[in-house]
Amino acid sequence: MDLHFHHLSKEMEFQNLLLKVGKALSKDEVKALVFLCTDLLDQKPNKVETASELFSCLMKQDHLSPENPQLLTELLVTTEHHALIRDLCLAPHTTTSFISPYRKLLYSLSEEITDGDLREVKFLLNTMIPRRKLGEHITTLEVFLEMERMDHLSESNLNTLETIVREVCPMLNAKINQFKKQRVTCPVMTTDAISTQEKESVTMPISPSTNTQDEGLGTYPMTSEKRGICLIVNNDNFSKSSQLRKREGTEVDQKCLQSVFQWLGFKVESHHDCDTNEMLSVFKELGKRDHSRFDCVVCCVLSHGVEGSVYGVDGSTVKISDLTDLFNGLNCPSLVGKPKLFFIQACQGNNEQQAVFIESDSSAYSFHWTDAIKAKQGIPNSADFLLGMATVPFHVSFRERTNGTWFIQSLCQNLVQMVPREFDLMSILTKVNADVSKKSDPYGQRKQMPQPAFSLRKKVVFPVPNVPPPSIHKASSNS
Repeated sequence: MDLHFHHLSKEMEFQNLLLKVGKALSKDEVKALVFLCTDLLDQKPNKVETASELFSCLMKQDHLSPENPQLLTELLVTTEHHALIRDLCLAPHTTTSFISPYRKLLYSLSEEITDGDLREVKFLLNTMIPRRKLGEHITTLEVFLEMERMDHLSESNLNTLETIVREVCPMLNAKINQFKKQRVTCPVMTTDAISTQEKESVTMPISPSTNTQDEGLGTYPMTSEKRGICLIVNNDNFSKSSQLRKREGTEVDQKCLQSVFQWLGFKVESHHDCDTNEMLSVFKELGKRDHSRFDCVVCCVLSHGVEGSVYGVDGSTVKISDLTDLFNGLNCPSLVGKPKLFFIQACQGNNEQQAVFIESDSSAYSFHWTDAIKAKQGIPNSADFLLGMATVPFHVSFRERTNGTWFIQSLCQNLVQMVPREFDLMSILTKVNADVSKKSDPYGQRKQMPQPAFSLRKKVVFPVPNVPPPSIHKASSNS
């Protein structure tokens, strides 16, 4: 009882602290905090109007708690509320960063843009953004959000912003240039006071730890001129099968995978609409190649699936283990000791499921139940394999006709966001789990959880590319 009472007391103290912070902030200051948390929230920032709503959202998503108040401190430090930090006796801000440097850049720019500057910015954007979105009451941060929504601004697309800043307040271009320089070099940030709660790495984009225990794991060498081959098998047209539907939206996934893995230094090879024999042939041919001058191999399969297998476009199945076995030490000696990474987006598509396909003319969604492949069934007995599955057994896997699948899109987004910050692949997949688990269908059902299985012996850390990452559109969570 004493421990329970102590826990409740700590919760109440923290809630009281958040209440005091909220009361100390103006409406515009709250908007600034919401803007800085844009990448952490599972809803649109304009839906969050008060400090209480913001803090509730962050706590609900495990970004903020009595045990982990660092995000609150970072927000107040970034917005220069140093007196408030002192008066409330908040813990000093650590070098762990929860807010992206990109958000901090935009906030910093907004603080330097005067009302007169903002009028000129809106004038320059007049032909790119609807005029009603550029009204007198619209703030600089709201303009930035609208630019992002209209795809005129992103972490990897600063061209329009640079042009505007060059015209309106050229002295601010130095900040953008400094951000771009740091983004390319991406130094590893230390974490002096990472909480003992490991779940931080699940839900928050924190910087990698320099913990010596982690360092003892070692990392796979990534020193080759080309990282390796990335094979993508994209099965879309199942017209040869009476039970399987066309996988609309899968081309979005293929394009994202191709651009992201090319950015990571892989040579991408794509194959479309393969039957089972063609799939086996493609994988077998890749397994027989000499990979000695490469660091690893990546194989992606986008198709329908049943437990333990994926479908060819002919309606027949091939076991995942039959594909992965082609890369074990016996069949592919040049990949011994190197990571072999498989990502499987497979949806169920047979008539045994009653809710195979739900579609209406007014909806852009196409949902497929999946009797999900059990990841462990696909992992060979040999070491250095990873198999990333779209969903755990007996749960659904969603594919949107216009946005692609939740799993592949989240994988691509998190690779783009976290590789430059030197996260290892398992941490990235953990973040994918967290992101996808928060998504929901239009009916508010939360039913998808990706599942990685692996026999890796070391960390997989992709080197930071020396070119900007591709732009990956962030699909809405519908939650």
